[in-house]
Amino acid sequence: MAIHKNQNGPDGKLFEGLIKRLVGNLQLYKQYFMIQLKSTMQYKTSFFLTALGQFLASFNVFLGMYFMFQRFRNVRGYGYGEVLLCCGILLMEFSLAETFARGFDQFSSIIGNGTFDRIMVRPRSSVLQVLGQRIEFTRLGRMVQAVIIFAYSLSVGTVDWSFSRIVVLIFMLLGGTALFAGIFLIYAAICFFTLEGLEFMNVLTDGAREYGKYPFDIYGKKILLFATFVVPYACVQYYPLLFVLGRGKWWYGLLPGAGVVFLLPCYLLWRVGVRHYKSTGS
Repeated sequence: MAIHKNQNGPDGKLFEGLIKRLVGNLQLYKQYFMIQLKSTMQYKTSFFLTALGQFLASFNVFLGMYFMFQRFRNVRGYGYGEVLLCCGILLMEFSLAETFARGFDQFSSIIGNGTFDRIMVRPRSSVLQVLGQRIEFTRLGRMVQAVIIFAYSLSVGTVDWSFSRIVVLIFMLLGGTALFAGIFLIYAAICFFTLEGLEFMNVLTDGAREYGKYPFDIYGKKILLFATFVVPYACVQYYPLLFVLGRGKWWYGLLPGAGVVFLLPCYLLWRVGVRHYKSTGS
């Protein structure tokens, strides 16, 4: 009787309600995903050409590294394969975030045309609905390039791969994707107050993609401190990379979790913005 009572008590009902809500949100996002995919595939030629353009547009990143290392043996102690590994991982993180969190990156248009009014009256999470507004599959072209750079780094690098290092690599991808998604969420939250996106936020997204090609310690101690304690890029790139390369302490492999934790203050800022939202009247 006691077991039966616990299973059907307030705590059990709350847990069951949370599970149902989570499953419902996942099902809704799946529907958004399939709608966006079908819409994109209506124009297959356009999709493949755009994806190819994304691939070629950022290919100069690899060429720049290649020609630089033809002249210099290393960059502050990092060899060619190690820098390529760093670049490939961060580019994969950014590409995944840009593909699935593109709705936040274009949130100013959702505010401006009054679409967010409709989102507010629907009985679903506003974050989930904004995520489903835009899934940019063409950004997978950049993802393909990142995978190629990563694969090439394995062939020219000297990393002694083990199970723990593979797990840390997966954590880096998850944490980095969450980190960049959080920055896009901040960008969207600011739009509640400005109505327009602030271009300086590109320093934290596109800028990070560019200067994140190299380990953050090459830029000096101040930049490394900023990338550790303000926006934790180094926690999903530099420190776990040291562990993978066999240069860091074991607990460096746990730091990619900071990217997921970073989502919490980003979401709180979003909630503040939602509470202060006033319709544009469009």
